[in-house]
This record gives sequence, C-alpha cells and structure tokens, in this order.
Amino acid sequence: MQKYIALLRGINVGGHKKIKMVDLKSMFEKLKFSNVTTYIQSGNVVFESEIADQHIIAETIKKGIKDTFDFDVPVLVLSADVLLSIYHANPFFTQLENEELDEKKMLFTFLDSLPDRSRIHEISAASHEKEKIEIRDEVIYFYAGNGYGKTKLSNNFFEKKLNCSATTRNLKTVVKLLELSNLL
Repeated sequence: MQKYIALLRGINVGGHKKIKMVDLKSMFEKLKFSNVTTYIQSGNVVFESEIADQHIIAETIKKGIKDTFDFDVPVLVLSADVLLSIYHANPFFTQLENEELDEKKMLFTFLDSLPDRSRIHEISAASHEKEKIEIRDEVIYFYAGNGYGKTKLSNNFFEKKLNCSATTRNLKTVVKLLELSNLL
C-alpha cells in the first residue's frame, strides 16, 4: 500500500461545492481507499491505495465526487514521499528557518502538469517586490509578502498563464499533511 495525498480545488469556498469532510471520507472508503484522514475543510485527504498510478487515482476520485456530490472538482494526487521531497526542496527554507520570512506567508502551488516554460517570465513580471517565487517542475514555491489575499498571483492567474490546473496550500497545511502521513 502506498500513502497518497489528494488535494481538491475549490470545495467549501464561499458556500459553493460544499462537501462535509465526514462525507468525503466515506466516499474515499467506498472507492476502496484505506486509512483515510481528512484535514480541514479545503479538501485535503491522506489515504492509502494499492493503485500505483496517481492519474488513475485522481480520475477515480473526480468520478466519485461527481457521482456522490454531483459537481466537478479538480483533484491533484501526490504520493506522500513526493510531498516530502517538495517540502524539503523549498528554496526559501533557510530564510524561513532564520525567521527572515514569515512562515504564514509561505505557499506551495501544485500544478497538474509541467508548466509552459515559455510563459514563466510573465509570472515573475507580475509579482510584487515583497513576493518571492520559484517554479520547479510542477510546484510553484511562493512567498506572498503582502499576504495571499492581496496578491495577483492566485490559482486562476497561474492556470491562465501556465496553461495547467493549480491548487495552493500554505506551509502549515503541507506540514500537517506530512505529519498525518507519518513523515514528519
């Protein structure tokens, strides 16, 4: 059994696409995933599966959500080991440890595919001077110096500029998902 994390985008935001976590957990169990744990209302699920292909798992979850709750939700699935590698690869880690950066403003934007490299410069050009950004493969490490609520660099912005789906989690959530996966 492999441990995975599912990141659902856009549930329980502004009263739209409401899913109770107990119902989400039950749906995952009906899909034959095991040791299912949810974390906060924004759609974070730690679980185990014998299926090795993350894309098949994501499609299974998307279909389960459509069948159970009657709406579509983008789903990104990562192995717990990959999430741990992403966490450790954070280019701003030293600055966070030295308290040069506020950990509450550290974000990870997960992409469902490799971004269009020819468009990355547009993201850097749109960032504010208090923002730090680095794109590595399918992850955007993003420090929102003025806070995430004040930045132009939202999921919608990244999706439009990079031509892929995106979902963002803060550092606290990433750490908690790794703890729930027994990796931290």
